[in-house]
Amino acid sequence: MLAVNYSTIRNHFKDYCDKVSDDFETVIITRKNDKNVVMISLEEYNNMMENLFIMSNRKNYERLIESRRQLEKGSVVAKSMKELEEMEDE
Repeated sequence: MLAVNYSTIRNHFKDYCDKVSDDFETVIITRKNDKNVVMISLEEYNNMMENLFIMSNRKNYERLIESRRQLEKGSVVAKSMKELEEMEDE
């Protein structure tokens, strides 16, 4: 994570955009009066939004936690696409 002032970002905008998108670097752009902003890649943003969506739905969250427990215990079961689609209707 980098903290860079507004003037530096303005003068080297492309370089910092490349760091963010190519190196998955997070850049905090510091501004006066504590009005800082964060620059992240679109890929990172989409990942965060997906995680928020999953975590905001109790049923999805519980399924995720249960799946993780099963994986850690080694009790994973292979399912066909048809079986997965049937589970979705439940």
